Amino acid sequence: MTERLLNIKQASEYLNVSDDTLRLWDKSGKLKTLKTAGGHRRYRIEDLDKFLGLVKEIEEPVDCVATYARVSSNEQKQKGDLDRQSQRLSEYCAKKKWTVTNIIKDVGSGLNDNRSGFVKLTDLIISQKVNKLVIEHKDRLTRFQFKFIKKMFESYGCEVIVINGMDVSDTEELAADMMSLLASFSGKFYGKRSAERRKKNGKT
Repeated sequence: MTERLLNIKQASEYLNVSDDTLRLWDKSGKLKTLKTAGGHRRYRIEDLDKFLGLVKEIEEPVDCVATYARVSSNEQKQKGDLDRQSQRLSEYCAKKKWTVTNIIKDVGSGLNDNRSGFVKLTDLIISQKVNKLVIEHKDRLTRFQFKFIKKMFESYGCEVIVINGMDVSDTEELAADMMSLLASFSGKFYGKRSAERRKKNGKT
């Protein structure tokens, strides 16, 4: 179907302004016009409605991408493992033509949900400043409850993108995480028993 175009007189009546005003707006770029082969101005009704504020232009959503890299120890960081992991994430985003707004690097156990980078990432997602999260493996984000955390992030409008599958090759790091968990549990357990023993001895 051919789109209906208005000439300058019809457009001036539509907007309730003079022909001269339309010419000035055309020269200043304030209002879009189309030109015929003979150089005459033509106006689309859709453009006039937008100019009047009757139709709002739909803005394309802007991606706010965060990359998250993690290693368990400072030794791994010093060997460059953390930087290389983060670089791979940035390269992946570049291939997708995504603009990365937040590059987050963390050092700490995947069992620790209080590590600084993870807390910063969570705050960004909850405040809806990130709508895409890119990680290399699921266990870079967390050792356990990945599905729950992913669902929570997505409830705030953040898509979680895992480049590769679960990293099962790094058995040393997993063993270190498990030892850390056992040490923490043992410390709390024996600390509680010791406190109960002191309390009991104090009463007798």
